[in-house]
Amino acid sequence: MIKVNLTQRIWLAFISIIVLVGLSIIIIYPISIRGALTEETYRIIEHEQFRLAYPLWDLINPRSESDFTDREAGSVGHFFIYESPRLPPEGNPPPKDVLQEMAQNAYKQEASRGRYEIQYGGATVFYVIAKAQIDEHPAFHISYMWDTYRDQMVNRLWERLAYILLLTSALSLLPAMWLKHYLRQPLIVLGNHLEQIANRDWKEPLKWKGDEDFQRLSDQFERMRQNLNLYDRSQKTFIQHASHELKTPIMVIKSYAQSVKDGILPKENMERTMDVIIEEANRMERRVIDMLYYTKLDSLKEESPKHEKILFGQIAFKIEERFRVQREDVKILVDGAKTELLCDLEQLEVLLENLVENALRYARDRIWIKAITTDDAIIITVENNGDPIPTKDLPQLFNPFYKGNKGKFGLGLAIVKRITELHGGSPKVENSEVGVKFTITFPKGNHVINKTKKKK
Repeated sequence: MIKVNLTQRIWLAFISIIVLVGLSIIIIYPISIRGALTEETYRIIEHEQFRLAYPLWDLINPRSESDFTDREAGSVGHFFIYESPRLPPEGNPPPKDVLQEMAQNAYKQEASRGRYEIQYGGATVFYVIAKAQIDEHPAFHISYMWDTYRDQMVNRLWERLAYILLLTSALSLLPAMWLKHYLRQPLIVLGNHLEQIANRDWKEPLKWKGDEDFQRLSDQFERMRQNLNLYDRSQKTFIQHASHELKTPIMVIKSYAQSVKDGILPKENMERTMDVIIEEANRMERRVIDMLYYTKLDSLKEESPKHEKILFGQIAFKIEERFRVQREDVKILVDGAKTELLCDLEQLEVLLENLVENALRYARDRIWIKAITTDDAIIITVENNGDPIPTKDLPQLFNPFYKGNKGKFGLGLAIVKRITELHGGSPKVENSEVGVKFTITFPKGNHVINKTKKKK
């Protein structure tokens, strides 16, 4: 494919339009214009023939100025022949061979008037035959005109059309130049901003006022710039928080290891000192795993989760058993265990695990895990009877690295939100009558289905 720039495309478009118009004229002109002028020639012949047959018609219906002009546009000849071959023609008959063909057409004609043409001397003669009476003898009135009139009109129109085409081609230079400037100006502005983005400078906003299409393009570009800006800030925040969260356990491990090397035990004995080092290492490992899993979910945005049919209780009871020993004073209740879902087993297990782990830090003695169904959605809730969350914190809880009261790394609820969105759902947190409730809403359809069986 030939590569051309915008200016060349504009000129090619205008040239193509002119060529198409020219070809259309060349193709349509011989068919339509010549046919129309031939019809006009016959009309002039019949008009002259009628006036010759009825000379008093001009007194009853005087000629208008346009009729007079049309009448003088071409020269019409007349002559008469009789039905009887014994009577000679009257008027100015044509040469013998032409007269013979005209007479044959006249004798064969059944209608009162007919149109004909004949080639003679490299030209065309149009003629009209009308039945008439001369001194009570049946006769034929033949009127004819050469194609000179038609050809002159065709040539004149050709000349005018050529002038118009040339003038149009010349005048098209002005809109082509204007269009080039009109199209290039916003593209140059957009190109400059793209160049800034290529250099990671996306602070300057882009607003284009005027043309609706370019304005829509600039709005799309502006949304892209804002998303890049947001992504850049999120990336920087992620790195800052990650480095901060990893820095503390690394410092603890390093200081304890150095103390042991120097023969100093920070704790009562070597076993307690090693337990602290192991605990901090496990803490750091958990944070690294969360970060890796969060970035993994981010890369799965464009991929559909691996759906499989599972029972809600299949995951809920496993998580209840896992966290039961962490706080024996908290009872975890599961409801809607026979609700069937179509989802990614691993991701849904991580989602529920993070919600229950979060609830376990705040609950006094109860956590409720439920799966309920509505007409168009399946709703999973995790509720605890702990203290309510401050209103100002509620909108921020699903943001990465946001830690509320007793919060840890700040990625658990962000992972919950990402998994929910990958399944086409939406998360919500609110203060309930008994404490705090997290609600995950999955739409029915391709992602999640419900086949809750009634208890017999």
